Amino acid sequence: MRLADVVYAVLGVGALGAAVLPRVAFRRPFSMPMVFLAAGVLVHFLPLPLPTVDPVRDRLWVEHITEVCVIVSLMGAGLAINRPPGLRAWAGTWRLLGITMPLTVLAMAVLAWSLLDWPPAAALLLAAALAPTDPVLAAEVRVGEPTDSEHDEDEVRFTLTSEAGLNDGLAFPFVLASVALAASAGAGWSTGWIGDWALVDVLLKGAVGLVAGVGVGRLLGRMFFRARASSLRLSEHMEGFVALGATFLSYGVTELLHGYGFLAVFVTACTLRAAERSHGYHKVLHGFTEQIERLLTALLLFLLGGFLASGALRYLTWQAAVLALLLVLVVRPVTGWIAQLGFRAGPRERVVTAVFGLRGIGSLYYLAYALGHDDFNGLERQLWAVVAFTVLASVVLHGVSATPVISRLDRLRGTAEPGSPP
Repeated sequence: MRLADVVYAVLGVGALGAAVLPRVAFRRPFSMPMVFLAAGVLVHFLPLPLPTVDPVRDRLWVEHITEVCVIVSLMGAGLAINRPPGLRAWAGTWRLLGITMPLTVLAMAVLAWSLLDWPPAAALLLAAALAPTDPVLAAEVRVGEPTDSEHDEDEVRFTLTSEAGLNDGLAFPFVLASVALAASAGAGWSTGWIGDWALVDVLLKGAVGLVAGVGVGRLLGRMFFRARASSLRLSEHMEGFVALGATFLSYGVTELLHGYGFLAVFVTACTLRAAERSHGYHKVLHGFTEQIERLLTALLLFLLGGFLASGALRYLTWQAAVLALLLVLVVRPVTGWIAQLGFRAGPRERVVTAVFGLRGIGSLYYLAYALGHDDFNGLERQLWAVVAFTVLASVVLHGVSATPVISRLDRLRGTAEPGSPP
């Protein structure tokens, strides 16, 4: 039995499963991520010569594959959103970004420092890695495919999707703060890094990401829809793989300019969508992006299942497990509710938005990235155990509850999400 043959067979089954499962799981109390995570655990115990990914040993590989998955999902999220950006139109998003995320980071850092007795830098890294929302892991809480009307999206799906699109980039300053704090602790405690961090990592890199995202989006929008040469007006040729070109171009250019590429990709997608908001080409781009995202997500969750089954959780203490559950069941719901006080959405919508702050692929990326810069007092295994368990808890708890909760919310409103699977 050759390893390559087994891998081909598993990849074939996985690709078919990624195509079929979203339709099988639609309106049922389980999700595609749950199935692939469970499959990764079960296959690990079969007598098959499949390799197991160790994120400590294979850190660089894990960092880059999760990075690709995140930026592809950000492009898909931006292309799917119908509502034009604005202070009032995106009020729920700004509240979650400006209030929920900082409060979540603060609460989790304090809890990690007190419950786990970790150094402040490691506690801050854990908090920063687990702060972003990742609705890619539950299709029920995302907006559907692009439509002609900006009023098609309900407030819950819109807010969660737009929050996830932006907070994957805005969590980066907190991750970089943990790296700077770790370096400061190793060289003797100092607060000298805070000024540079605030100026460069918070303001400058964020501004570069925003400007680069708008610039690339406008350039591509002009080329796709209004170029004089028909060969450059790609909207007439309806080729979906162009979405990958836009994703990688925006991300690469922004990173070369030392800005936040995650932020730029989402902004590029929103800007590109605004170029011709009602054009059918957006559905083609979004559809291709969604397919690539689904394949990458299935692969990563399958590998995560194998990592969990290989003994990753032996580094998980009961205090760390409690911390993870506190994030999913208490910290995110409470901070999400606080952010929406006085918001125009109804109480049911505010509760659902607060509760469904999923943790997923972005958390894996941030941890792999940060551990490439410092070992955080040798806590790599413990950090991976906590983050992996948190993603597991989020996939299971939110995967089981998303369908019945969102379905009931739709029935009470008398609506259904446009673009949902038939």
